[in-house]
Amino acid sequence: MSAEARDADVAIDVEGLTKSFDGKVVVRNLTMKLRRGRIHGFLGPNGSGKTTTIRMLCGLLTPDSGRGSCLGFDIRTQHDEIKRHVGYMTQRFSLYEDLSIRENLEFVARIYGVRNPETAAQDSIDRLGLKGREEQLARELSGGWKQRLALGACILPKPDLLLLDEPTAGVDPKARRDFWDEIHRLAEGGMTVLVSTHYMDEAERCHDISYIAYGDLLAHGTVDEIIDSVGLTTFRVSGGDLTALSDQLAREKAIDMIAPFGAALHVAARDPVALERIAQRYGGDHVWTRDRTTLEDAFIVLMSRSHEAAPERATA
Repeated sequence: MSAEARDADVAIDVEGLTKSFDGKVVVRNLTMKLRRGRIHGFLGPNGSGKTTTIRMLCGLLTPDSGRGSCLGFDIRTQHDEIKRHVGYMTQRFSLYEDLSIRENLEFVARIYGVRNPETAAQDSIDRLGLKGREEQLARELSGGWKQRLALGACILPKPDLLLLDEPTAGVDPKARRDFWDEIHRLAEGGMTVLVSTHYMDEAERCHDISYIAYGDLLAHGTVDEIIDSVGLTTFRVSGGDLTALSDQLAREKAIDMIAPFGAALHVAARDPVALERIAQRYGGDHVWTRDRTTLEDAFIVLMSRSHEAAPERATA
C-alpha cells in the first residue's frame, strides 16, 4: 500500500500531544492513530483528559507540544479547515431551547451554508425519528429526544468526522440503544466517529477503544485486544457469605480485582497459578468457576493501576 493510500485511510494521527493548565499536566505525550470509517471509543475516569484531547483534535485547543493531523489537516495551523469537516456534540445541550426542532435544524443548516436548508432539516427529522415533533420547542424535549436533535444538527453539514463527548449521559437505555444504532449507520456510510463514554456496553459497540487516565494513554485496540493486554485470569465465585469472602480476598496480594456481579464475585489476577491456589484455599462454601474476563474487568484493573501511579494532575 502506498503512503498516499495509508494516509487516506487515517482520520486522526497525533504524536506526543501534551497540554497543561496552570502548570498541571492534563494530557501527557499522547500518541494515537485512528482509521477512517470506524467508531472509536474514548474511555477513562472523570478528569482523565478526554475532553481536552477531543478539543485539541478538532482545533479548539492548541497543544503545548506534539504534532498531529485531523482529516489530513494540521491541528496547530489549520483549525478553520478542520472545523468545516467536523461535527462536535458536547455533553451539554447547545441548541436554542426556545426554538422548535424544525427551527433549530433549519438555523444550523443556514449557518453551515447547506443547500435547501428546509429540505435538509426535514431529511434529518425523518432520519432520526423526529417526525410529528417538528414544531415542539427544544426545552420541552426529554433528554433522549434532545440527544437526537443535537445529533441531527451535528450531521446536517455531512461532516467527515463526528466527535461525541459523553453524548448519552443521563439518557435512558432505549434512547441510548437507538442513538447507537444511528451511529453505526453513519459509520457504515463512511463517517468516522470518536465518542467518549463511561458505559461498558457502549464501549463494546465500538470498533476499537482508547483508554486514557490522568492524561496518559494506557491501552488502545479492539475489545478483545484490550482484554488480552491486561492479562487477567478470572473466576466467578458464588455461594456463601460473599461480603466476608471479599474482605478476605482483598488481603491477598496476588489478586488484582474483586468486583460484585449480581449474586457473585468476579475475582481476577495476572498470576493464574497463584489464583488457582487461592481458589482452592477459599473453596469451602464457595463455588469457583473459570469465567471470561470482561471489558469492565479490564477497565477496573486499568483504572486501579493508573490511580495508584498517577501524579497530581488537573481535571478536564
